[in-house]
Amino acid sequence: MKILIADKMSKTALSALEALGHQVVSNPDLKAEELPGAIGDAEVLIVRSTKVIAATIEAGKSLSLIIRAGAGVNTIDLAKASECGIYVTNCPGKNTEAVAELAIGLLISADRRIADATADLRSGKWRKKEYGKAAGLKGRTLGILGTGNIGKAVIRRAQALEMEVVAWSRSLTPEKAAELGIGYCATPLDVAKAADAVSLHLAAKPETKGLVNAEFLAAMKDGAILVNTARGEVVDWAALADAVASKKLRVATDVYAGEPAGGEAPFEQAELAAKFAACTPHVGASTDQASEAIAAEAVRIVKVFQETGTPPNVVNIRTKTAAVINLVVRHYNKVGVIASVLVLLREAGVNIEEMENLVFEGGTAACCTLKLDQKPSPETIAKIEAGENIISASLK
Repeated sequence: MKILIADKMSKTALSALEALGHQVVSNPDLKAEELPGAIGDAEVLIVRSTKVIAATIEAGKSLSLIIRAGAGVNTIDLAKASECGIYVTNCPGKNTEAVAELAIGLLISADRRIADATADLRSGKWRKKEYGKAAGLKGRTLGILGTGNIGKAVIRRAQALEMEVVAWSRSLTPEKAAELGIGYCATPLDVAKAADAVSLHLAAKPETKGLVNAEFLAAMKDGAILVNTARGEVVDWAALADAVASKKLRVATDVYAGEPAGGEAPFEQAELAAKFAACTPHVGASTDQASEAIAAEAVRIVKVFQETGTPPNVVNIRTKTAAVINLVVRHYNKVGVIASVLVLLREAGVNIEEMENLVFEGGTAACCTLKLDQKPSPETIAKIEAGENIISASLK
């Protein structure tokens, strides 16, 4: 297969892909708007921060797999990929430790005002009296929104700092919270009210967009810390700017709304960032350890796809089938048997939503299960059963 890598990836991964027999083209400087013209006849596209827009997918006539070398897939036009029958996969869990480490780093930096102190020292100002004031983190309450892999990793690190932890997540129950050794909150607002600091670990989805809004921020304690290493879309940025001014919130963030794509670009939110306690340019996953782990997972995805035709970690397969009934056909394992069944279903106007064919030991017989969008008529079933090399056909 021809593989286009549109972001920086380790030489180890490039060599591993070539060792699998693939033609690898690495162009880490491609911008989103340049990608449609560069995709060519690539069958696999690997990206990290480069956005994959609809035009790229439409231009990729041979494209069958897009790999996001990271966890989130909000930089990829999933709707267009699904429309074109292109698998989209990611590399979940491989950057967990890196993001968790940065979240704790930002938390400590916000509490101790490390960034401001550094800026003053670099400009020739010794302000020990000013920066000698800090609440400290031991015994204080950290609120977590989102208890996936990264959220849990942050919990472990906060507990090592002897902080109290409370959390909310759609999947979190009081029982699961007890297993983690943390307090359970029934709503995000409960977290905001209870916490001295809040750390965000939510995916960018319609239901999480702007979840940290004016109401949430108003519920936070005056002078509390807000850390965001998740996605910029989770926060209402206008409300956050107001809260920084009115409640003296200390914000430490790695992500932004409408942040630039790629490694080098003007940053249009500098004025807002100047009001934050600490800020970094979306580098949460950017450690050598995480990069190597993600690269290795991308290679594994390609290898599995090469061997089976179906990649792991697919994020755009429909989870709820439109099928209403199963047609189970036991048949002799010979050429054209299943094709004859499909022809009869087509003539009856019945669509196949999913299909699986399993061959029995010895290779003589097989069983095919077809998930159908409607129940075939008795006449259609009778025609199928009357076919040559059909053992039986039944609806389940």
